Amino acid sequence: MYPYYRQLPIQIPGFPQSGGGTGFPPFGPPGSGPGGFDGGFGGGQAQSGPPSGPPPSGIPPEQGQGQFGVFAVDPGGIRGCLFRFTYVRLNNGNAFWYYPTFVGRNSVAGWRWRRNQFRWVYFGIDLNRIRSFSCS
Repeated sequence: MYPYYRQLPIQIPGFPQSGGGTGFPPFGPPGSGPGGFDGGFGGGQAQSGPPSGPPPSGIPPEQGQGQFGVFAVDPGGIRGCLFRFTYVRLNNGNAFWYYPTFVGRNSVAGWRWRRNQFRWVYFGIDLNRIRSFSCS
């Protein structure tokens, strides 16, 4: 038998109260079935959904890193890229177009462009894995 754990209500910016009133954010992309929400922030607007088309075709140049070491991306910096096409470069060398819809203290969530599949997929990542980013 599993122990009973009490669910305490919490409110996270960018995640409205889901059904059941637990205050826990939905799992999976916005509007993805049970626990999901309508994809909007008031009025049911579709701000949290993926962009309606592909990202820009050009890739922005990476800003010079100079002699500095690797540091985690500041959530305040990437917050300015919310709901904008953003090119992200990871510490492991991977790079991709991203459309962030939520920035937390240690992570960012949004829509990642899968160029081989020609579609957007919901994706979250820790800020300390991002080397650099550039948004349009």
